[in-house]
Amino acid sequence: MTKTEEGTPTHRATRVRVVAASSCAAAVPTQPAAAPAAALAAEPGSRRAWASVGAVALGAFVVVMTETMPVGLLPQIADGLHVSLGLAGLMVLVPGFSAAVSAPLFFLRSGRFDRRSVILVLGLTVLVSNAVVAVAPNFVLVLIARMSFGATLGAFWTVVSPVGPKLVGPAGGTRAITIIAAGISGGTVVGLPAGQFLGNLLGWRLTFVTAAAATLFVVVAQTAVLPGIPPDGRTHLRDLVGVVTRRAARFGMAAGAVVFIGQFTAWTYITPFLTDHTHLSSGVVSLLFVIYGCGGIVGSLVAGSLFKRGVIGSFAGSAAVVAALLIGLASSGTLPWLAALLLVLWGLFWGIVNPGTLVWILDATPETPEAASAMNVTNLQIALAAGSGLGAILVSSTTLQTVFLTAGFIVLSSAVLAAVAARFVTLAPRK
Repeated sequence: MTKTEEGTPTHRATRVRVVAASSCAAAVPTQPAAAPAAALAAEPGSRRAWASVGAVALGAFVVVMTETMPVGLLPQIADGLHVSLGLAGLMVLVPGFSAAVSAPLFFLRSGRFDRRSVILVLGLTVLVSNAVVAVAPNFVLVLIARMSFGATLGAFWTVVSPVGPKLVGPAGGTRAITIIAAGISGGTVVGLPAGQFLGNLLGWRLTFVTAAAATLFVVVAQTAVLPGIPPDGRTHLRDLVGVVTRRAARFGMAAGAVVFIGQFTAWTYITPFLTDHTHLSSGVVSLLFVIYGCGGIVGSLVAGSLFKRGVIGSFAGSAAVVAALLIGLASSGTLPWLAALLLVLWGLFWGIVNPGTLVWILDATPETPEAASAMNVTNLQIALAAGSGLGAILVSSTTLQTVFLTAGFIVLSSAVLAAVAARFVTLAPRK
């Protein structure tokens, strides 16, 4: 698709206004597939509609918390199940690959199912996964449970992406998505420190019992408030192929993959950077993680307004700032106060970049938001793993400063790619 084709008034009339936030955000279908959504949003300002959005955000919170929580528990799990720390690390790596595979497969097989039922079943699957990990007698069973969780993760992000605007209507779609994004950022904040805190207080098994109980609470709340959410009816292989045949989507996926590689090259090793290079205590590091996450929440809430002015430009500008912050950490990270400031700003601007990766693709393929979301999950999960792997190679062969310097230039290349894309593709503006 050429820039001229995407920019014509006729094409704009068929576009969908979408905004999304996080590891995974949402779209607002307004074409023929949106008829059920319009019926759903008969009372867009009703308390129940917004309570439903809150329940979905709470679900996102628990899912992300479950994904990141084992990071703070790996030493305890390794000791408890008598495996090496490296082997225990598969608990974090395996779900990402499972999500990358499951997202498109789930999309292809889920076209007939009401999205309310799907969300509830996925929540129960997360509950079972946490419960199995809590009682597993060996690491093999733990790994199977985490693999199941990863498959659920990919399916969850695929189906949740378009839900917010469907619940409250297009007029409240942006706000709904930012609320769900805040849940994602909150889960990111809570997961690692909660794992450390609860692990020290209760032990790793009871920590997963607590996570299972929290999941049960969320499923009960969603059962009470979520209305029926009809599927879009577009779940064919040609829809997945259609995403990557759009020039704008290809640019977006490429920019998103590169920025995720850079982000997770650095983020995977942020703890040793702050403790060994900046010489901060573990307590201060945990506090900075919380502040980083709060910055991400603020960034997610701000992103909706920025995207109205232009998704690609907002992505490019925010990615350039993230790149500068990573390079700044590599250059001046020995100063505790400066490292703390740069980390907080990193969280803020990553809170804009992260949802931008999906909003870009959704704006490019508005007719099939779930297909776009599925492809985005696969794309970003693979990029995340690649970034973590690159960071591991650099850590073992160079210095932590080199890791962050390399990550900064990778993110900068994503910003440059986005700036180039802006000259070739145009995404329709949204209200």
